[in-house]
Amino acid sequence: MPTSSLTDYFDALDRIKNGVPINVRKGVKITNDSVALEAGRKKGSIKKSRDSFSDLINSINIAASEQFKNSNQFEDKLKATRFKAEQYRLELEAALGREISLLYELYETKKQLAKLTGSKVIPLRKT
Repeated sequence: MPTSSLTDYFDALDRIKNGVPINVRKGVKITNDSVALEAGRKKGSIKKSRDSFSDLINSINIAASEQFKNSNQFEDKLKATRFKAEQYRLELEAALGREISLLYELYETKKQLAKLTGSKVIPLRKT
């Protein structure tokens, strides 16, 4: 296999890693087939049985493992952010519950005060 073909494959791998592919969609999983398609070749053109592809296959495997690590980091960050959002939602609900409880207590106190003073109207706001 001529070296220009291997260069095409390595260039395709670099484009996928850098997130600027031409022939495949952005963010595609790095595999032998995706690199072959990006290089403008057929799926399955990178054969494990050919010695000329050994360096390319090793590079693809390394890039794929790095891509997997990065995706795990993003998933962990997403989980942490969702957990924080859930905690904030729970804190907000607790604060609203306290607010409603205090308003109810204030209403009951004003009702008792109106009963003691003989007033028929319970003011909710200052006049």
